[in-house]
Amino acid sequence: MPIGEFTDHEGFSGVMLGDETLSWHLEFTHCHHHPVKPASTAEDLLVLYLPSEADWQQRCLSLTRAGFTRVSSFNPYWAENGATFQDKDGYRTVLQHGTWRL
Repeated sequence: MPIGEFTDHEGFSGVMLGDETLSWHLEFTHCHHHPVKPASTAEDLLVLYLPSEADWQQRCLSLTRAGFTRVSSFNPYWAENGATFQDKDGYRTVLQHGTWRL
């Protein structure tokens, strides 16, 4: 969930995603003056665990609607109970249907 955003702050714009009750967030930024060439690999993954079937299905649909493309996982482990999506820069997000365990 978006918890903040900024526009053209010293040449950078971005959005922060997370939960205000947590001690962390993800921040996605864009530099308006120095374009960065993406350098992703098939194993650079953001993995999110979603135990609820309905929530997992909804999140998969949300990524597709946001422009992500569903792709085959480089590591077959992620295909067992999840789905891998790739953004336009080549970065991958895995939505794993299950609970994370150590």
